[in-house]
Amino acid sequence: MEDIVIIGNGISGVTAARHIRKMCNQFPNIPNKTITIISSETDYFFSRTALMYVYMGHMTFEQTQPYEKWFWEKNNISLKKGRVKQIETDRKTLILDDGSEMPFDKLIIATGSKPNRFGWPGQDLKGVMGLYHKQDLENLESYAPNNRVCKRAVVVGGGLIGIELAEMLNSRHIPVTFLVREDSFWNAVLPDGESAMINRHIRNHHIDLRLGSNLKEIKADENGKVRSVIIAETGEEIPCDVVGLTAGVSPNIDFIRSSAIETNMGVKVNRFLETNIQDIYAIGDCAEQHEAIGNRKPVEAVWYTGRMMGETVAQTICGNRMAYDPGHWFNSAKFFDIEYQTYGWVFAKPGTHEKHFHWKHSDDTKCITVCYNSLTREFLGINTFGIRMRHEVFNRWLNEKRDVDYVMTHLSEANFDPEFFARYELEILSAFNNQLQSV
Repeated sequence: MEDIVIIGNGISGVTAARHIRKMCNQFPNIPNKTITIISSETDYFFSRTALMYVYMGHMTFEQTQPYEKWFWEKNNISLKKGRVKQIETDRKTLILDDGSEMPFDKLIIATGSKPNRFGWPGQDLKGVMGLYHKQDLENLESYAPNNRVCKRAVVVGGGLIGIELAEMLNSRHIPVTFLVREDSFWNAVLPDGESAMINRHIRNHHIDLRLGSNLKEIKADENGKVRSVIIAETGEEIPCDVVGLTAGVSPNIDFIRSSAIETNMGVKVNRFLETNIQDIYAIGDCAEQHEAIGNRKPVEAVWYTGRMMGETVAQTICGNRMAYDPGHWFNSAKFFDIEYQTYGWVFAKPGTHEKHFHWKHSDDTKCITVCYNSLTREFLGINTFGIRMRHEVFNRWLNEKRDVDYVMTHLSEANFDPEFFARYELEILSAFNNQLQSV
């Protein structure tokens, strides 16, 4: 019997556990394995991306748990509440913070991310939090239950987590000041037209968006709680009761750095998600590829890539050594009530021999940007806001290396907005053709 231990009960670790157990059950030739998941955060796996909807009243925390409590025992997956303090690779043993030890035959590190903190004075005060852990949700309920207790909140960091937190607070009518370092929201990722549209959309929801603004320090009241923030560029003091630090995340691997496991920003892995130590693997947000895959970053804090890594490493552990292949880039998010999807590559600025076609609807809540090769006209990617598109269709077109003219002509095949929603493909195609004629 082989002992598999997984550190972390997020999407990566739980997916690995499920798929290992599934293959052991399906294929008699695979030796049986004990599977133990260790986590100090919660007793059971929950959907981290759904935390915002708990605070907004759309669901309960229990409803974020995809599996019933009996699921784990039925599938012979042991859950242990605890924090790993040290990994002794030579003895294949974990040391927990209560002093107990846990041996393993194979170890999967799936410890996820932690919010970035950049040494701001006051960043550890009461009322300062991120939006990643269940404990962050509990802190929000404590310090920002309503707009009487929290008269203003300040959100620091202009990414996807920042805008989620701003929307959450806004849903309880708590005034929000949103400090964004860049001169336009998420403009390191989004092309100018899209970023500008989201700026307007944030302000239309009565968020005090401060572009080109950095946090200097967080000031405390006499009880060690947040009193205000100071903006670096102007020295302005903004009174507030809650500060959300959402300036990105980084791999949660501090306890690993003293071990023999190679680390950099994250735990270094090869294409098979193997570390430099035999029988030890890393997956999800905490894993760092030795060499980036295509245009992807070496560390990807994305839900679906974590799930794919979990599926991949399960194959290897069950005897079918498999390389991690995430395929074409895709992602989705929501900016208040504007849904966003991206397939393929659309960079903020077109690269060499790349061209962007941008279309925006007159209501200023819908737009697309298509990227293509200006020499070959090969379709490279699309961003879509406010119009739902099918992942499998764009994935197929990217695989087939379709040209942009084909994609624009057949755009309706990718649309999956519900029945009776307005359709914009003809308007988009007309704008695209007009752009070609004007060149």
